[in-house]
Amino acid sequence: MKQLSLVLLLSILLVSCGSSFQSFYNNHKADMGATSFQVPNFMKAVLSNISPEVKNAIGNISDFKYIKFQNTNALKRNTLLDEMNAVTNSGYTDIFRQNEVDNTRIISVVELGAVVTHAIIFNSTATETTAYYLQGNFDPEKIKSFSDRETFNAFSNDLLQSYNTNLNPSFNPIN
Repeated sequence: MKQLSLVLLLSILLVSCGSSFQSFYNNHKADMGATSFQVPNFMKAVLSNISPEVKNAIGNISDFKYIKFQNTNALKRNTLLDEMNAVTNSGYTDIFRQNEVDNTRIISVVELGAVVTHAIIFNSTATETTAYYLQGNFDPEKIKSFSDRETFNAFSNDLLQSYNTNLNPSFNPIN
């Protein structure tokens, strides 16, 4: 009976999450242990200052969202995986998917001809889950390069460092 109610709860969560990355993001950005940001149009200059390596890897961005969950337990991780599967099953094509007990990596895209217009880069381990959403015009081979763990980690670190360096909010006019 417990398992049936858990399955029912997960189904309700999947339906309430919707099947877009924006819904996934909105439903989880306030979760405890989550770090998230999205780059609105007026902050596109922040993205223009990223390192040449990151800029070369991701190309022309018109929308960017990032969310990271730390210290996730097995139930939370499974819920996130189920929700991301619902998102990527709604019009995306997987160009890379690795499902292992301790690590799931998904790179899923929407293409227009030979150009990727939307990309989701998702990585989930036993303790941390990270997801990126990119909209713009990208080279499919460069997006696929994120299937390599070191490339993904270097991209994440470089992008976050660049974003944090270029975004230093202060409400104190002296600072």
